[in-house]
Amino acid sequence: MRYTVLIPARLASTRLPNKPLADIGGLPMVVRVAQRVSTGVAPGTRIVVAGDSAAILQACAQHGIEAVLTRQDHPSGSDRLAEACHLLGLHPDDIVVNVQGDEPLIDPALVTAVAQVLQNSATASMGTAACAIGAVDEFLNPNVVKVVLDSASHALYFSRAPIPWWRDAPASEPSVLPHPAPLRHIGIYSYRVGFLRQFPSLTPAPLETLEALEQLRALWHGHRIAVHIAAAAPGAGVDTPEDLERVRAWVAQQGAR
Repeated sequence: MRYTVLIPARLASTRLPNKPLADIGGLPMVVRVAQRVSTGVAPGTRIVVAGDSAAILQACAQHGIEAVLTRQDHPSGSDRLAEACHLLGLHPDDIVVNVQGDEPLIDPALVTAVAQVLQNSATASMGTAACAIGAVDEFLNPNVVKVVLDSASHALYFSRAPIPWWRDAPASEPSVLPHPAPLRHIGIYSYRVGFLRQFPSLTPAPLETLEALEQLRALWHGHRIAVHIAAAAPGAGVDTPEDLERVRAWVAQQGAR
């Protein structure tokens, strides 16, 4: 299987300015993400950072990471990825995996699995991942996105609401989870390049606007999303200064070992 890993990175982060260049154990965060991915993908897999500034490209070049310069005014990450596919001259049938530039603890095996689940589903335009939810508070948390699947492990719906909801649930908040275990969506995606180039031009779906979940646009327009079931949730990404310090401490601890 051949695929390309695309890592979008932009400097204009509201909660953590210049986030892609934040130092983690002596490396810019976006470089650490690319290097971590490279430890688990097949030899020869292309890993490319799609940056929005010369500073990001310079940091990547200093550490031997391929990067392309994309526009700064993209309204979404998928638009940036689509431009990167064009700049790289990728074929419409090629598969790309979107790994966020603020995921320095990403499991490299998950990257390969999300590419594989799309390759194995001829009718799907996208692939993603999910894992079982093991706690009631996680099930009820609107910040935890849930997904329900059909018999072929294609997504039926994504929601911030607790789904599926069993008919005989307690009137108040439940103390036990429904069976089978509900699934937590993991925000990593694979795409067929032809679909990815088309996606930004699709009309946003009302459900997408309501739930604030961009992947619902694909379902709304009749595209299938294949879902890989992972054994566990990946490590949290870096959104805040507190997240950054947590990851720095983890990396320092691993280095000490």
